[in-house]
Amino acid sequence: MAPLARSPYTGKSRRLVIAFDIGTTYSGVSYSILTPGEIPEIFPVTRFPHQGHVGGNCKIPTVIYYDKQGKVCATGIDDLGDFEPDEVENWTKVQWFKMHLRPKSSATSDAADQITPLPPNKTVIDIFVDFMEYLYYCTRKYIQQTFPNQPDFLVSMDRNNAIDFILTHPNGWEGSQQAQMRQAAVRAKLVPDTDAGRARVRFVTEGEASLHLCIQRGLMTPEMERGEGVLIVDAGGGTIDISTYSRNLAAKEKNTFEEIAAAQCFFQGSIYVTNRARCFIESRLNGSKFQDNIKYIVNAFDKQSKLTFRYRPLYVPANSQEKDTNLGMRNGSLRLEKEDVAGFFKPSIDCIVNAIKEQRRTAKKTISTVFLVGGFAASDWLYNQIEISMKSLGVKFFRPDSNVNKAVADGGVSYFIDHSVTARVSKHACGVRCHHQYDFNDQEHRQRSSQVFRDLNGSQRLPNCFDIILPKDTKVSETKEFRRSYHRNSTNRSDFGYLADPILCYKGSSPHPRWTDVDAGSYSTLCNVVDNGQLINTSRYVSNGGYYNIEYDIILAFGLTELAAQYAWKENVS
Repeated sequence: MAPLARSPYTGKSRRLVIAFDIGTTYSGVSYSILTPGEIPEIFPVTRFPHQGHVGGNCKIPTVIYYDKQGKVCATGIDDLGDFEPDEVENWTKVQWFKMHLRPKSSATSDAADQITPLPPNKTVIDIFVDFMEYLYYCTRKYIQQTFPNQPDFLVSMDRNNAIDFILTHPNGWEGSQQAQMRQAAVRAKLVPDTDAGRARVRFVTEGEASLHLCIQRGLMTPEMERGEGVLIVDAGGGTIDISTYSRNLAAKEKNTFEEIAAAQCFFQGSIYVTNRARCFIESRLNGSKFQDNIKYIVNAFDKQSKLTFRYRPLYVPANSQEKDTNLGMRNGSLRLEKEDVAGFFKPSIDCIVNAIKEQRRTAKKTISTVFLVGGFAASDWLYNQIEISMKSLGVKFFRPDSNVNKAVADGGVSYFIDHSVTARVSKHACGVRCHHQYDFNDQEHRQRSSQVFRDLNGSQRLPNCFDIILPKDTKVSETKEFRRSYHRNSTNRSDFGYLADPILCYKGSSPHPRWTDVDAGSYSTLCNVVDNGQLINTSRYVSNGGYYNIEYDIILAFGLTELAAQYAWKENVS
């Protein structure tokens, strides 16, 4: 299929769209200048300080160096050869910091043990701020150098609040992570700390950005054209993101897609292959004369040898000419047996294959095409092992060229411009903790009869109920709202002057979660709905009960990549 043919931009004034893909190991930036009446084009930022491949590499290492005072010394660079050795001696290298932002749950607890700690007196948001500042500085400088005949362009965009930012993130990131990333964007001065400013920061999952990129590049199979499912495996440095879509044949726009299974996110990216290799190498060389070489060997495995593995012995540079055949050290390299290296990859491969099988089982349509994208996709061993499983399933399996794998930021800009995905599937059940009326005919209610209390209106109630507003695995269009009605009673009207309801998300295994004190660790707060004094005006006094009552709805909208929650109520109804 030919690459996506865009329509001219229909906005009334020029805008600049910038997408940051801050990956676990590498990061990139893309942008588009939207001019009324002109067809938008997407460009990557390809020039960064200290990068040797000027114009050829659109990604930089997601690395920052700090001095002892916490000051940024260098960003986006692995090799410190341009700096004096005495200068860098006391610097602290920070990498993989993105993983510290992950949702905190039992599913991610194992990942925590394998992530390098943050430096003293630095939060993950502090580091995101520093890295965003650097990316934005490089982006502005690149645009200024690329369009020298428009020296006032960026000034004009700033003055008119006409710069939109798209931040990509793993499928598993939720409202809390998005809120923290938006906070970092404000602190990095990408946007002002106002409602309008924060609204110019938007989010898209890496899986959805990858789909947009595949569409943009014309990567459509005949099966996809017919409306069958396509599964995107975004294999990155930290996470494996699984997303499944199908083309909406009924839509007016040709390249319109809908999610057909809940997106998934696993902590089995390439850094975990490196961590398994590290444990193996440490167990072999600790206590030997090569102990001081372990750090060098692990880094060489990560940066050079890992992606070249093809099921034969792997020779990893060791920075030593000493020989010890018992330890596998010879000719300046550490020999790793093919079975051992394959073992480093196996959990990640199994994770991907099992996830594809699960998506095929739960998707609402047949999945006939799988795309493997992301930096980890460059591993031939990973690709070949997954391909074997896909052939046995009768699924077409593709690995787009490396330019696609390096350009999730392009997909982020495409998400803003092309808007190809119009419906998504809820990953979890979302709702609120509340009281339900006691039902003697309900066995679970009877088992909780000791907790029954009497409300001010005289009804018997049970606490700790999980009232689901948006069920799991529900198809949600961008305009669809989900609402439930609630009420509160109080003898003191002023209690209604401030209301807050945490929107809870259940991530456990129960298909019908009912109680927030059962499997309590599987509930987390997505956001809070807050009212600062408007609902109190709707309160009514119940004279025969001597209490005040308010009635309201809670509305959830989940069609975009961010959850929106709000109160709704009726006023002046006769």
